Amino acid sequence: MSTIALFGAAGVIGQSVASALRDAGRRYRVVGRSQASLRRGFGHDPLAEIVTWNPDDPVSVQAAATGIETLVYMVGVDYAHFELHPLVMRQMLDGAVAAGVKRILLIGTVYPYGLPRANPVREDHPCEPHTFKGRMRKAQEDLLWQAAADHGIEAAILRLPDFYGPGVEASFLHRAAVAAVQGGTADLVGPIETPHEFVFVPDVGPVVTRLIDTPAAWGRSWHLAGAGVTSQLALVQEMERQTGRPLKRRVAGKTMLRVMGWFVPFMRELVEMHYLQTDPVLMDDSALQALIGPIHKTPYAEGVRQMLTAHREASALAESA
Repeated sequence: MSTIALFGAAGVIGQSVASALRDAGRRYRVVGRSQASLRRGFGHDPLAEIVTWNPDDPVSVQAAATGIETLVYMVGVDYAHFELHPLVMRQMLDGAVAAGVKRILLIGTVYPYGLPRANPVREDHPCEPHTFKGRMRKAQEDLLWQAAADHGIEAAILRLPDFYGPGVEASFLHRAAVAAVQGGTADLVGPIETPHEFVFVPDVGPVVTRLIDTPAAWGRSWHLAGAGVTSQLALVQEMERQTGRPLKRRVAGKTMLRVMGWFVPFMRELVEMHYLQTDPVLMDDSALQALIGPIHKTPYAEGVRQMLTAHREASALAESA
């Protein structure tokens, strides 16, 4: 019987957490809207229990959470509809409370902080979001803390920076990696020289499993920082070093994003979050390391190597097909 549920398991972070649970021989439940997607991702794993849910159906939500002690919440929404984050969180919380879930870990972002007052940012940084997306993420978090206060649920948040890795398409580095392998132009959101950090997705799962097993983790937020401060430029240069050839680059700044947004809605959605390119939030995760011990962080050069290898394999598979 599964006692750990991964809501939003089909995403890359969910797959990383599932992999860590699988490696530990632990049963787990994967919850998502699409059974086909869940079966593609987890149908091969006898430890995985596949359950679908419909957030708009309270009975479905409660059923997906029934028998679960620890729930890891990673549910994504369309980037153009962040108003859904607090709505879906409320729907999940109502079902989880009714089902008797004891602990909920939210995989969060730096959006609720708003502009950083100083870097690196610790967990006690004020949440002062100045963007719509930041306010929606903060509203999501506030609902979790309120449920903890009202219903005795143990709650925690693990904040991540931008991420990258094999199979990660929603990354600032994705188009550059494709261009490095297949040729063409690397589309980037600039400026690309400013300090930045990325977490390698396969590194996240082991941290999550250790965190949910640590009694002192509950009741507060935690940071998982990347493998040091870098920049998009530095990682593009690493791709060039590993492939042995220069990359053509096309860098879109805030003004260009606005123009492109007239034709590509996703680009329009990047405009309000562009401050993270000029005023980055760099994370201090010393508190997390003091809690759970040393954290393995894949060096950027190795992360880039694995990402490029995955793109080569995917490209070769596509060509053979």
